[in-house]
Amino acid sequence: QVQLVESGGGLVQAGGSLRLSCAASGRTFTIARTGWFRQAPGKEREFVAAIRWTGGNTYYADSVKGRFTISGDSAKNTVYLQMNILKPEDTAVYYCAADRTLYGLGRDPSDYDYWGQGTQVTVSS
Repeated sequence: QVQLVESGGGLVQAGGSLRLSCAASGRTFTIARTGWFRQAPGKEREFVAAIRWTGGNTYYADSVKGRFTISGDSAKNTVYLQMNILKPEDTAVYYCAADRTLYGLGRDPSDYDYWGQGTQVTVSS
């Protein structure tokens, strides 16, 4: 089993920045890919970014490309999401997810095996 804990959410003005963290514990050696998703009220959970631990490949949703950066620290079993130039439409609960198998493209929630509890990000206009 793998446990994921997100932190770093909060309230920020449009144009500001936040850095989210996702700390993994348990059988972390089984994690092949870690992703960030978000869910706004009344909307489906959507892909934000992901990183593959072998090779370090990263990929992003078009809506955040150029503004958000995902990175990982294997020594700390932690993945970060640096969010810059935040917009009100970025407001959502942000979830971290871990994938053991690399099945799928990593852009769908069903590609992931473990989830954190989420952290709220609110961007005011």
